[in-house]
Amino acid sequence: MPIGYEDITILITGTLIAICCALTGSLLMLRRMALAGDAIAHAVLPGIVIAFLLSGSRSSPFMIAGAAAIGLFTTFSIEMLQKKARLQNDASIGLTFTFLFATGIILLSMLAGQVDLDQDCVLYGELAYVPLDVWITPSGTVMGPRALWVTAVLCLLLLALIIVARRPLLLTTFDPAYASAIGVSVPFYHYLLMGSVSVTTVVSFELVGAILVVALLIAPAATAYMLTDNFRMLLVLACLAGAVAVAAGYAMAATLDTSIAGSIATANGLLFMLAFIFSPQHGLLFRKKRKPVIH
Repeated sequence: MPIGYEDITILITGTLIAICCALTGSLLMLRRMALAGDAIAHAVLPGIVIAFLLSGSRSSPFMIAGAAAIGLFTTFSIEMLQKKARLQNDASIGLTFTFLFATGIILLSMLAGQVDLDQDCVLYGELAYVPLDVWITPSGTVMGPRALWVTAVLCLLLLALIIVARRPLLLTTFDPAYASAIGVSVPFYHYLLMGSVSVTTVVSFELVGAILVVALLIAPAATAYMLTDNFRMLLVLACLAGAVAVAAGYAMAATLDTSIAGSIATANGLLFMLAFIFSPQHGLLFRKKRKPVIH
């Protein structure tokens, strides 16, 4: 089947989203906070709905601000439940994100006539509609799909953040005690990362849905983690794994006439399985070969 302009637009936008999620997801995984990314991806929904009601637009900066605020609130809530209620980390995450996500679903149901969002959009996204929502300047110039520009800007901002703050991010990730001792603010970089995850989530939310946001935050980073122990290479491989999953998933969806988001999430899972089995460093197959024989 020939690839047209719409297909190319969808693939580029999906790839940019995958790169954004891979960059933030890799840092979350290294901090052992992958489930926190899952929580934020679901918990930002009430922030999106409330911001839409206040601003009246899905493309408004209020949407990003509302989601970022809820994302930070989610982080605060998880930490508070761990410290004050003495809950385990997984219990705190599960309690927080289910409550906030369910609240968002209730708001969507109650305000269905006012909010131009629905449950299917929340879960599965609208990646196929990317070419239809174009950015037209006041002078009448068509600049192309709005989502493509937004995701490209977000991708550049995240890359700039990682390049500029690489050293403190690494220090606060691997040795927060040492980072604090030399004057690096551990809480600042922690909440900076959580805010970045929130912004990435809300930008991706409408396009790919909650299910695929979680898959792209966790699966490419986990795949790359099986292939390398180097931080820079981890980021590169995670971005590459996300891009390959988007291409393979979109091809699968086009061939089988099925959900794009579901196909991309499936492709992510298959890539991880391949890395888990065949990785030269940590793969199951090579680990068995290196296992010493006991007589």
